[in-house]
This record gives sequence, structure tokens and C-alpha cells, in this order.
Amino acid sequence: MNKTIAVIRGDGIGPEIVGEALGVLDAVAARFHHSFIYREAPMGGCAIDEFGVPLPDSSLETCLHADSVLLGAVGGPKWDSQPSANRPERGLLKLREAMGLYTNVRPARMFADLASSCPLRADIAARGIDFVVVRELIGGVYFGSHSTAEENGEQKAVDIMSYTEHEIRRVAHVAFQMARKRRGRVTSVDKANVLDTSRLWRKTVEEVAKEYPDVELLHMYVDNAAMQIVRDPSQFDVLVTENLFGDILSDEASQITGSIGMIPSSSMGEGTRGMYEPIHGSAPDIAGQDKANPIGTILAAAMMLRYSFDMAQEADTVENAVDAVLKAGYRCGDIMGEGCRLVGCREMGRLIREQI
Repeated sequence: MNKTIAVIRGDGIGPEIVGEALGVLDAVAARFHHSFIYREAPMGGCAIDEFGVPLPDSSLETCLHADSVLLGAVGGPKWDSQPSANRPERGLLKLREAMGLYTNVRPARMFADLASSCPLRADIAARGIDFVVVRELIGGVYFGSHSTAEENGEQKAVDIMSYTEHEIRRVAHVAFQMARKRRGRVTSVDKANVLDTSRLWRKTVEEVAKEYPDVELLHMYVDNAAMQIVRDPSQFDVLVTENLFGDILSDEASQITGSIGMIPSSSMGEGTRGMYEPIHGSAPDIAGQDKANPIGTILAAAMMLRYSFDMAQEADTVENAVDAVLKAGYRCGDIMGEGCRLVGCREMGRLIREQI
């Protein structure tokens, strides 16, 4: 198979972790006789420095014409003084919208060999952590209108959250279809006791649920969901929620697995093209020091193989390689434990490639 991948190395540790993920993809291509063609697409702070904007038109076109997109991380304190409309993160929002990526999928899975890194009590961690957060990605307050103005002698800021039925329905279908392939349970998270958007969300999700009689549907308020994720994460299978709630809950979910550096994510729309990335930030404090953990990005590449390229065996090979390296006791700094061997970003990538 020949596939073209748009590569956004981004800022901070982005170039380091993406480099190791590309090395893993090269190893997969060699073993399974594929051809992956990489097209560079600068985005984020590095693009502001070079082009004056976070997402140049040329990078957008590269992403729109690729079979999928691999992203490192964007942003950092260097660009905090940029106007709101020109911050590195605005490039990411613009790209999601242009590609029609309305669903973000973040697995929260605790590797058995990293149980000691879980911040929860041992008895809670022992029940297991293996669920998925399905987040609506291009609606809600992040994409509503924003304004700041003076009113009655003081500054007043307004951010609009809005949702339509079709925006809710399409992400709900993703959650129910995913639950069918897992343990058959969807928990829809909202704030229907307060917000009109949440009441529409709950009503629409219940309508979609009628098409999936084999999947159990539960509802949970977002504040309770935040508590339950740390109280008993084993109760969850698939969580589905809107943009803002999903942003917060998926970060919480990733942390209880032991390290945010281990978690990949996919952003999908219609069709098979998606954008794949780790969920952590650009970590400029350790950039260029060979300290970053590339596993989240490597597992994101595995998600790309599975969901965009229909290469299940290849994806399994990458995930099994990560498991094998962890079982052998190799650790980056963020997951380092007693009796393990500390390795850097480059060495971790090499070890995983060697397993492949």
C-alpha cells in the first residue's frame, strides 16, 4: 500500500517525538512492504516564526490532500504574547474545522506494567482502567462567538456555546458504534440540569440510542463524571460528551493511567482521513534534551494504521512492540520506576523499532 502522510512536527518536543514515530512507521513499512510518503506541513509557533501565521495555506493544502495527518504538539510560552486570533492553538482549531474532524477519540488504558505509576489507590487501580472518551471536536464554546467589551464601566467577556442536533447525532453514532466493538456501554456526559445545550444533547443521544438496542446508555452530569473517573474508572466503557467537557475529562482520564505521555488520540470526520497526535503539550522545558516520551505519538501512529489505513495487523505489531519494551523494564523519565532502566526519547524509539 502507498499512503501519503502530512507531518506536523510542531513546537517544543514535537520534532523529537514525531521523528521517533516516523521511524516506527518506516519499520512497519519495511516489514509489511508498504510505502509511506511524508509531506511536511509547518503549523503552530514554528509557523508563526517563519510565515507569520499558525497555519499557512500551503500547510493546510498539504493536510487536505494527504491520506492522514500525524501531529506532534504546538504552542509554548514564546508565543503567549500573540493576539488571540494568531496563537499557535488557533492553527489547530482551524485545521480541525477545515478537515471536518468532528470527533476526537482518546483511549484511557493503563498498561499492566505501569500500574505502580497510577496515582489512584492500589485497590482502585487493580480493577483496571480501559475506557475511551469520545469528544465532539468542532462545536460548542470553542467554536462559538467570543467578545470582550466595556459595559457599565467594566470589562465584560462573552463566549457562546451552541449545538445543533446533527452535530450531536453524528458524534453519538461514533460512540455507539465503538461501544459495539468493546463492552457495549455508553455513558453520555452533560450538564442537563443547568444548560439548554446539554438538554438538547441528552434528548438527541437518547434518540440515537434507539438505533443501538444492544448498547446500554447511561447519563451522567459532568461534575459527577469527573469524580467517578477517579473513584472507580473500571465502570466506564465509552464516554461521549461535548467539546469543553471532553477536553477536561479526557485529560483527567489520561493522568490516572500513569502518564500523559503514554496516551494517543485520533480526530476523525467523514471517511477515513484523520489527524493523530499524543494528548500532551509541547513541553518546551525539556525540548532538545532527549527526555521526551515518544510512546504517545508512536501509539497515535498505530491508531492511524488501524483507523485510517485499515492495517489492523500492523497496528497490533506496533502496540505489541510497545508492550514488549515496557515488559523488558525500559522507561522514559515520566514513567520511571524502581528497578527499571531509564532511556531517552531516541533510545525508546530504537527499542520499539527493534521489536517490530
